[in-house]
Amino acid sequence: MKLFVKVSRLKMADAKQAYYLTSEAILKYFLGVSDHIDTLIMCKSSEVTISTTDFNLYEALGSIEVRDNFNINKLIKFLEAVHIEPAPKKVLTHERVEELRKLASEV
Repeated sequence: MKLFVKVSRLKMADAKQAYYLTSEAILKYFLGVSDHIDTLIMCKSSEVTISTTDFNLYEALGSIEVRDNFNINKLIKFLEAVHIEPAPKKVLTHERVEELRKLASEV
């Protein structure tokens, strides 16, 4: 099992390039530690589809701390650029938050 998948690429029938963002990838975007993910979302092309689940977004947002100086405009741009699909949810634990923060801080 891979500990972190930055962005998973899929091929679609309409020749658009599709990306699926994990919780870790979303947190990296919100913390500003991945130029690749930041560019993918901020400069989204019409030839690219980016998707995730509401649970992945929930985990990433739940892992942000006050000291991170979270920029609400990044969330707004994320909501504009990313297709969010529903998924089953479970409670976000402190252990999972620590795991996500550790993975997001890795380069």
